[in-house]
Amino acid sequence: MHFQEWLRSLRSITGLKGSESEDLWSRLPSLPLSSLSLSSLSLCPSSLLGLGALASLTAFWLVTRPRPMRPPCDLQAQSVAVNGDPSCRRSALLKDDTLLEFYYEDTRTAYDMFQRGLRIAGDGPCLGFRKPGQPYQWISYTEVASQAQVLGSGLLAKGCQPNSLQFVGIFAQNRPEWIISELACYTYSMVVVPLYDTLGLEAMVHILNLAEISLVICDSEEKAASLLENKEQGVTPSLSCLVLFNDFSEAFVERAKTCQVEVLKLQQLMELGRQNLKDPVPPQPQDLAVVCFTSGTTGKPKGAMITHGNIASNTSSVIKILEVSMFCHGARVGFYQGDISLLMDDIKTLKPTLFPVVPRLLNRIYDKILGSVSSPFRRALLHYAVRRKQAELSSGVVRNNSLWDKLVFNRIQASLGGNLRFALTASAPISPTVLSFLRATMGCLIFEGYGQTECTAGCTFSMPGDWTAGHVGAPLPCAMVKLIDIPDMNYQAKNGKGEICIRGPSVFRGYLKDQKMTEEALDSDGWLHSGDVGQWLPNGTLCIIDRKKHIFKLSQGEYIAPEKIENVYTRCVPVLQVFVHGDSLQSFLIGIVVPDPEVFVNWVKERGILGSYEELCHNPDVKKAVLEDMRAVGKEAGLKSLEQVKDLYLHTESFSIANGLLTPTLKSRRADIRKVFQEQISSMYSNTAI
Repeated sequence: MHFQEWLRSLRSITGLKGSESEDLWSRLPSLPLSSLSLSSLSLCPSSLLGLGALASLTAFWLVTRPRPMRPPCDLQAQSVAVNGDPSCRRSALLKDDTLLEFYYEDTRTAYDMFQRGLRIAGDGPCLGFRKPGQPYQWISYTEVASQAQVLGSGLLAKGCQPNSLQFVGIFAQNRPEWIISELACYTYSMVVVPLYDTLGLEAMVHILNLAEISLVICDSEEKAASLLENKEQGVTPSLSCLVLFNDFSEAFVERAKTCQVEVLKLQQLMELGRQNLKDPVPPQPQDLAVVCFTSGTTGKPKGAMITHGNIASNTSSVIKILEVSMFCHGARVGFYQGDISLLMDDIKTLKPTLFPVVPRLLNRIYDKILGSVSSPFRRALLHYAVRRKQAELSSGVVRNNSLWDKLVFNRIQASLGGNLRFALTASAPISPTVLSFLRATMGCLIFEGYGQTECTAGCTFSMPGDWTAGHVGAPLPCAMVKLIDIPDMNYQAKNGKGEICIRGPSVFRGYLKDQKMTEEALDSDGWLHSGDVGQWLPNGTLCIIDRKKHIFKLSQGEYIAPEKIENVYTRCVPVLQVFVHGDSLQSFLIGIVVPDPEVFVNWVKERGILGSYEELCHNPDVKKAVLEDMRAVGKEAGLKSLEQVKDLYLHTESFSIANGLLTPTLKSRRADIRKVFQEQISSMYSNTAI
């Protein structure tokens, strides 16, 4: 058998291209391949055995070596300019400028997507829940669909109408009953209005009245009681029925009766539905599915109207990139017990393959990993192992079975269940350092997305195979993204920087009963103006670099309006000027405070502390006293906990036009203040415990 023939046989066994196998054999002694055959080699038996062993090992390595992931497009050109305009781009996964509205012909609404999953999974598990110390229990797709139809029929029996003008409130933690209630609404074309504790009672009243909600589904008596209190005060006249997942007291029922509000257990409503079962009234793509209210950091919250078509197009885009979407593909979804302190135990028990996660939790995992490594040797080993895994990632190899996974990362991966294949992070930015570190240690794909409620969810998403950090990926197939000039901030679209605008089938219909705010968000050509500032990178991905308006997110995804908070804090006696700062990679606020020289010294003296103005500004006890006073004033003014500063720095010199920290109209130059106090800001975030 000639060597060339043997080499061809090796190629056929291993599936190698010629260049790959020849490269390995180029390390053997240099002999003319044309004249070489195994039968003509004058070798002793031991040499032949050694050569055979080498050939076997080589073949085994070639067959079993980790293969790089094949990206779905050229990672150096992940988006394409629309009509030759480099400031306006769409996904490179599309054949032309026609945006993706649906992936499967039969999934054009949220209702359709669940029905497809039902056909795939049938009696397979759908929604999972657990009690402390117990395994997960599962409700099948068939049972979820049945319960949704029964519950929806119960809603109809209580006077709800089967159309997209009927709004139903859901005020509960995430749990199976939440999803079943949502599907019950979709089964009969009704619209879901989620309610959250963080909205605050005043916002809750506004939402109930604006949407004219008569029925709210709650999880607990405590939440229902907060709604009932508003009814008792006469500020939510439309509310007439409360449906509770959990048990409630007879005293609560009697209290509700006095203000003409009926209280039902979920099971009672479902029994009513069984007795009056109706055929489904499925929604159309143009019908409203959900009205999602913003947190309302500037004025009253706005209700973003999201259609079934919006949801279908956004979900379809993720399917096109990842082939992953939960209910549409018959996947099972497990819920945590409701206690955040037990979340890691829930994850370990559930053993998820897909893990949607907010950056704050990833930051905690990162901190916990680093904090658990005490000795210098173990720390050095950890960082070396991370670098080796990151080198694999840079070549497109993603795995959890390498030597480093087995030696160093196995406990980390086991704490997350051991089965993770995908993790999705959004809602706030994540540090590139943390993202790169966790991609190595968790041994799975971690994708980062960017978007907002008004475009249903995401408008950009990182591409499989691209493990660089510091960007939020390329446009999803359902969205065109363009940058427009912001003259006041010196951002120009021709330079690849500007305000991020989004257009496509995932963009919302507008704000509920608020034409003025709708026109501010959506221009006449249908572009949604995000208020965020982005930059196109050479590979076609988007980087978030600034915020057009002085509103930002904390790491848990909550929006903060700093100027509102500053106006509250300036009411404090010792405070002359204050600058509130937040970072999207941090979970709390800090402040730069200029004390009022005319009253500060005496104010401090009354608290038994003496010294000059400058000395007092550097006294930790004085800082503590000022912080306590500010927080007390903030609480009295109704600031939420997240809106209160956790630490501050007392500065002796006032912000002024002369030192460049105030505009001619005496407004804070926020970017300049951040730069001047960057050292103090970094120190406060480093030294302040969460």
